[in-house]
Amino acid sequence: MDPLASSAGRALSAVRIHHRLAAPVLGGVAACGFQPLALWPLTIVAIAALIELVARARSGRQAALLGWLFGVGHFTLGNNWIATAFTYQANMPAWLGWIAVVLLSFYLAVYPALAAAAAWNISRPGKAGRDLRLPDSPRFVGLVFAACWIVSEWLRGWVLTGFAWNPLGVALLGGYEAPGLARLAPFTGTYGLSGVLVGIAALVRTLCSSCLGSTGRGRVGALAGLIAGAALLTLAMVLPARAPRGAAGSLPFTLVQPDIRQEVLNEPDRYEQNFRRVAGLSIAAQPGELRLVLWPESAVPDYLRDGYPQPYYEGGTHAANPALARQRLAGIIGARGLLLAGAVDLVIRDGAVVGARNAVTAIDDRGAILAGYSKAHLVPFGEYLPLRLLLEPLGAARLVPGSLDFEAGPGPRTFDLGPWGRAGIQICYEIAFSGAVVDPRHRPDYIFNPSNDGWFGSWGSPQHLAQARLRAIEEGLPVLRSTTTGISAVIGPDGTVRQHLSRLTAGRLDGVVPYAAPPTPFARLGNALPLALAVLMLVISLVAMRRPTR
Repeated sequence: MDPLASSAGRALSAVRIHHRLAAPVLGGVAACGFQPLALWPLTIVAIAALIELVARARSGRQAALLGWLFGVGHFTLGNNWIATAFTYQANMPAWLGWIAVVLLSFYLAVYPALAAAAAWNISRPGKAGRDLRLPDSPRFVGLVFAACWIVSEWLRGWVLTGFAWNPLGVALLGGYEAPGLARLAPFTGTYGLSGVLVGIAALVRTLCSSCLGSTGRGRVGALAGLIAGAALLTLAMVLPARAPRGAAGSLPFTLVQPDIRQEVLNEPDRYEQNFRRVAGLSIAAQPGELRLVLWPESAVPDYLRDGYPQPYYEGGTHAANPALARQRLAGIIGARGLLLAGAVDLVIRDGAVVGARNAVTAIDDRGAILAGYSKAHLVPFGEYLPLRLLLEPLGAARLVPGSLDFEAGPGPRTFDLGPWGRAGIQICYEIAFSGAVVDPRHRPDYIFNPSNDGWFGSWGSPQHLAQARLRAIEEGLPVLRSTTTGISAVIGPDGTVRQHLSRLTAGRLDGVVPYAAPPTPFARLGNALPLALAVLMLVISLVAMRRPTR
């Protein structure tokens, strides 16, 4: 064998191993742009480095592997809060939580792998490309990668019911008073915003390559471009939102965060104590005032609807009769009050209880049920056990206590509550699904997002809030979040946090519901916008690649 060829082969193998080690590290670095760290420059740099790795891959299969390894590191760090949830139940060992995080990451990493493989193949034409003398590290792979990333994130949001948590674009969301580059979300949607981030990273890669590969004026120009771009991007991220014009709103509300820890939330002997804690934070400051009262998910331990077998009513508070339970709630909120509270409804078929629904029930000051919403996006292994017949004998169980699986509701609905406005409701992590939080035929005045964030730990709660802010920006609607342990917040239609309660504190927020903005382009067109942006990026790339290199 030729010694030179042998040395080159060993060097190439070493480079490939180096790339495989670098990819998951870059994935973890990219996840540092999410809350609670919010180190968004690291996300941009890591994606720029990933684009370079994909561009240097020798085959589509190698590009896919690099994308998958990146995804494993990215989702393992970003979703580490899932392991925390396993510490709050006794059905399975807590250490299984970290295995669950890694296994979930193995699946979610498929989507960056698809984006990387598609970008490599599209930006590496066949014989025609060689005739055009495309360089070994394609110039346009970054823009192609941005288009492919948009499509891959969109797929991640609905394939196998979807897991839309932490789209890349959420890293471009600024502080509580600054929407950052998420200002673009009404026109791009969240998935398009992710494409914008990848496009910025591609530009960073190009300028860095120019700095390293040029001399004299070329290097100075590329360096000046990097500095100017970084300054403009930083300014866009910290620039406060424009102050809203006119009145802030007209519907008074009381939003409650009781700080009931997950360790005691589902303990029957604590139901009454927990309930009194929520109720004590809900008393009207001005009796008789029109008021919307907002309680978190899991706030009501009683079954509120009639017609269930009597033993089910006896497991809640002392009000074992549903009519008495509703009257008790009416007495707490007072005259002219309306309560939106998290509860559980049962599903009865042929006279037997066959399931449950995670619900929000609207109770007026007479104890009447005005409306009810059932959660549509359920959490696998949290609210139901997939493949129960196979997994249950192996020791798998739901994280939420109980033997009945939750059933999914019909999806976004708008409830006309009369003087309390038109309410859209999204329970817990449903708020993470871009383009699936509002009934487009009946636009609400606001979105109520009750949640039990006690599962989520110190990483999941701020990530949850960030994604709720993106929904507000996309739809141009205020979002009101009432959570058990925080972070509860009132979010304006521009994504700014108008009021909030910090994590692990008990309290209430009083104010008026912000007015909705006019319907945004995304509110009208939904995810057709980011997909159109992906097509546009791809067309521009293909046209540019057909131009001969001089």
